[in-house]
Amino acid sequence: MKKGKKIMMVLGIIVAAIALCMLIGAIVHATFLKEKVGRIKPYGQLVHVDGGQMHVFSVGSGQKTIVLLPGMGVSLPSAEFGPLMRKLGEKYTVVCVEYFGVGFSGQTAAPRNCENYVEETRTALDKAGFKAPYVLMPHSISSVYGEYYAAKYPKEVEAIISLDGTSTAYYEKMPAIVKSLLPIAKFQQATGGTALMASLATNRKSLRSNGYTEKEIDDMIAFAGFSLNDTLLEQISNSAEFIKQTMDVPFPESIPYFKVISRKTYEAPNSQLKKANMTPQEYQRRHLERIGGHARFEILDGTHFIYLNNVNRIAQIADEVIAQGGAI
Repeated sequence: MKKGKKIMMVLGIIVAAIALCMLIGAIVHATFLKEKVGRIKPYGQLVHVDGGQMHVFSVGSGQKTIVLLPGMGVSLPSAEFGPLMRKLGEKYTVVCVEYFGVGFSGQTAAPRNCENYVEETRTALDKAGFKAPYVLMPHSISSVYGEYYAAKYPKEVEAIISLDGTSTAYYEKMPAIVKSLLPIAKFQQATGGTALMASLATNRKSLRSNGYTEKEIDDMIAFAGFSLNDTLLEQISNSAEFIKQTMDVPFPESIPYFKVISRKTYEAPNSQLKKANMTPQEYQRRHLERIGGHARFEILDGTHFIYLNNVNRIAQIADEVIAQGGAI
């Protein structure tokens, strides 16, 4: 009995300590960290779109306009694309559009679907003073929106250079368990856990060696603690449906398409694909076939965030695609 009471007492102390840490974390997150993020000024301009504000940041003043579109969950794309934007900006006008719920942009009540992502992007670019046609350079899930954009408005898209883009040739409904975990992630963020993990996991030396400034690193860490909001959670919940909305829409043969694939994505075993009896290589092959015979690709060393360590090669690919595009 005495041993049992001691165990219960120890467990009680541990639970109380965890609760206290979470309470302190929540207070710090809601005060100090929130104020810190609030002091960071937008890199570019905020434009009014459908009753809200979207952030559009640009560098360079070249004749051709490259539009960078972020992957899902990237907390501050205008900083994360920094080195790539500076390199591309040596020759082109380079624009980063932050969707609703991302970076400096506000949230929205509009449904998260391909149609709205495309229309919001078009409106934001137009109001920020940029005119089509564009060379789209989407990362991850944004490649799905990019394909949808090209199919609906082919005259506005001169080419697509996909950065390890999500395939639109494979659809699987998102498991219910994944959706059920999203509120837990939001709770973790509210207690300051996400901010702490972002700070501990960030390799500053590696980022600096890849061309990031101290300000960009600090800002990315700060925003990482506030990246989960209702708009982003809806995007995550609907991510599989974006593929479904796009996969049966033919991609225009007239639009050059180049896919940069990370070696890790191409070679690493994927449990989700394994359940579908598909290899990572088959996943990529089917996607390129869906785009059409004119689609080209290259595998580069790196993770899914392929732009982190391949700035120079991506810039060279952009040069090649634009030069070979004829009218581009």
